[in-house]
Amino acid sequence: MKHLNLLLVLTFTFFFSSVIFAQEEKKEEKKSELTVKAEFRPRTEYMHGYKSPVLVYSVPNEYKYSAKLFTSQRTRLGINYKYDKIKFGMQFQDVRIWGSEKQLIANDNNDVYLHQAWGEINITPKFSLKAGRMELNYDDQRILGGVNWTQQARSHDLALFKYEGIVKVHLGIAFHGGPFTGNDAYKAMQFLWVNGKVADFGYSILALNNGVTERGYWGPVVQVTEKNAYSQILGGRFTYKTGNLSLALNSYYQTGKKAADWVDPKSLPAGITPADLGLKEKSGQGQKIAAYNFAIDAMYKISEEFKAGLGYEMLSGNDLSNVNRTDENAFTPLYGTNHKFNGWMDYFYVGNHSSSVGLQDFNLKLLYKKGAFFAKLIPHYFMPAGKGTYTDVNAVTHNIGALGTEVDLWAGYHIVPKIASIQFGYSQMFATESMYGLKGIVPTSDNGIGNNNWAWIMIDIKLNRKF
Repeated sequence: MKHLNLLLVLTFTFFFSSVIFAQEEKKEEKKSELTVKAEFRPRTEYMHGYKSPVLVYSVPNEYKYSAKLFTSQRTRLGINYKYDKIKFGMQFQDVRIWGSEKQLIANDNNDVYLHQAWGEINITPKFSLKAGRMELNYDDQRILGGVNWTQQARSHDLALFKYEGIVKVHLGIAFHGGPFTGNDAYKAMQFLWVNGKVADFGYSILALNNGVTERGYWGPVVQVTEKNAYSQILGGRFTYKTGNLSLALNSYYQTGKKAADWVDPKSLPAGITPADLGLKEKSGQGQKIAAYNFAIDAMYKISEEFKAGLGYEMLSGNDLSNVNRTDENAFTPLYGTNHKFNGWMDYFYVGNHSSSVGLQDFNLKLLYKKGAFFAKLIPHYFMPAGKGTYTDVNAVTHNIGALGTEVDLWAGYHIVPKIASIQFGYSQMFATESMYGLKGIVPTSDNGIGNNNWAWIMIDIKLNRKF
């Protein structure tokens, strides 16, 4: 949608018509409910070594370094409506960086867009069909998550069949027309999620099939054909709670084929091979995937205010030192909320670290909450799961070892309970030389390893009104 005014007119037209309609329903004694949701969330961030370490370039009495300071803002307006066996949801969203637009603007830059728009029909009391654009948030969001931390978040276009009785079963089916590119784009995707609980034991089983477009170039005049390369994730999350102790285990296996563009050698000029263009010879030549993800977490409630926990996660990685490897052994979390895991400075799996050495993450969690105040302190120790090498400034090759330690702090205060809060965070990355080498940064004799940190402050206002 291009025009905010039009969106507001449509939204409030729907709102008032629904209110009137609700008045009529009372006469017919039918159940209906209208919920209006709004959110305003500006966040100011200071970045120095965020996602990748920086170097400090030293000159006499001066240090020069690259740092960013900016404010982003998310504004949302949504409605949910229930009537008899029908549910409907719609959510508009505007995401912007302060100062990125002129003060005098014609409002024609597609700033406001549709983040969610779906309808759901309850076919029976336990079985329903939901279709449209929606967020997918399952379990701890390791594989399927809404990525709420990012201002834009993530939503999908699909049909979702839901059975919710003693056991919950969700079947999602998506198929998109036209070519799609990018790390998070798929042509087809299906998943089956089964969730249940037996006494204090909870389980969720997930099977996901992901089809990514690969392109083929062929013929005396280069033409393009497309087909899908499919990969699968199978596994689950298992939880157990006894007294003040909570345990959680994740285990996923990834298989299938990695997408790879290909070319018919006959279509190339003499002396040019597919490898010269970075392409495979023919379709189906993408690397076979054999990867896994394993995580275990323990959390203990020490008092009403304080919790402490230990965690370990491994995401398998490649042996980058083996140039002849034929398999892809690096696990890809696909559509999860990756910012939630492996440190909040996003060094791993947030638009980066794919097809790399994987990761081992040892972490400690300290959580405190009293009244309107809350705080989280989470130190991480990172190691590779696969193998690799890097070369230093003296042309000496080293094996990639321990990657470093990150300490994350998040604290906040609820100014108005469940409505308004102010939050801030600070993260510090103590990166090793292996981390620099992995990220392709080599400290030189006149440069030193930089101070990598990230700080932010955010106001979050949410309104939720039922009619």
